[in-house]
Amino acid sequence: MPKKASSTPNRAFKVADQIQRDLTELIARELKDPRVGMVTIQAVEVTPDYAHAKVFFSMLNGDPVETTAALNQAAGFLRNGLFKRLHIHTVPTLHFLFDRTTEQAADMNALIARAVASRAKED
Repeated sequence: MPKKASSTPNRAFKVADQIQRDLTELIARELKDPRVGMVTIQAVEVTPDYAHAKVFFSMLNGDPVETTAALNQAAGFLRNGLFKRLHIHTVPTLHFLFDRTTEQAADMNALIARAVASRAKED
């Protein structure tokens, strides 16, 4: 008989999901830095001890390096906002990372479309 799974990983996923939702709202409504434009929080990974959280984001336009720097500079402000919203003992230190998955998916779709178009011309 398999062992019953611990509730800790499930709780970590719930905390990460709640952090993602709250950060989305905090960035949109309370962060006034002009370097941060339209940012989408793609995922949050929380360490098992809840001390740190990697926050992966994407954006529609702007400089990813500048936006990453702005978000990491505002991490303390955002963490303070999370303290007020989350009901957990330890609110993690936030580390923002630009997620290139969306860009890579668009590039891959363009390559596939070109391959299909060239094959259609050959037939």
